[in-house]
Amino acid sequence: MDHLTGYEAWLAQEKRVAVNTLSSYLRDVRQFADWAGQEHLDITQMSQDDIRFYAQHLERKGKSNATIVRSVAALKSFYTYLISIRAVQINPAKGFSPCRAERKLPAILSNHEVDLFLEQPDPSDSKGCRDKAMLELLYATGIRVSELISLDVQDLNLSASFLRCRGRSKERVVPLYKGAVRAMAAYINDVRPQLLENPGETALFVNMNGERMSRQGFWKIVKCYQDKAGIHKDITPHTLRHSFAAHLLENGADLKSIQEMLGHADISATQIYAQVINQRLRDVYVMAHPRA
Repeated sequence: MDHLTGYEAWLAQEKRVAVNTLSSYLRDVRQFADWAGQEHLDITQMSQDDIRFYAQHLERKGKSNATIVRSVAALKSFYTYLISIRAVQINPAKGFSPCRAERKLPAILSNHEVDLFLEQPDPSDSKGCRDKAMLELLYATGIRVSELISLDVQDLNLSASFLRCRGRSKERVVPLYKGAVRAMAAYINDVRPQLLENPGETALFVNMNGERMSRQGFWKIVKCYQDKAGIHKDITPHTLRHSFAAHLLENGADLKSIQEMLGHADISATQIYAQVINQRLRDVYVMAHPRA
């Protein structure tokens, strides 16, 4: 499909979308193109009815509302690109709204669960010291896992207790609590130099071969300590990001400050944590009130 290569470059270079968004949009558009081929339809001659038929096709295949909503969003983006290169004149997906998926509230850990989880790495050995530093930094800052593994040594200022993070749209500065500073100092001073294969390596976090930590490698670390802690909730790197935001809000931080620290472009993305807190209050009320 000739247009797909150009669309990929447009997403990456002009729109600067996250890697996961890029791969999911490309996958959705490929699936749409395959369906169009089977139906003998030209993707440059689509109408809104064709988009509706495709959404119904996905529904018949048992796809969730969330998947259908995401697929239509990908098609809106794809046709926006085609309009920009004058391959089409109208966006057939524009104005079409499939059944909106109910937005699930993010799962967060309790304070006790966070403490239990962060206690699992053994800082007395190299791997445990590095893992402790990574997990403490993640919960201290709420940064994304992609941002964590992209950090370089120069992004960290331990003497001033802050981290400089290059996010999706702009650079931001996030403060660090004392426990995270101590864990990072131990890792940088005592462990990282021993792990490095190349003294010129700039990555802040490296694997046991001295190379930059990968996303997959970090996910395995998180799952390992979830099992060791015996926590039954499904913990992902994003769970710590959600917990960071919810706990700040619970303890009096304002939404605007949390938005800045998380790197959200729109405060509506941050407001979901207020819903989390409200839901927790309702749950406590139902459990504790004698007449609830």
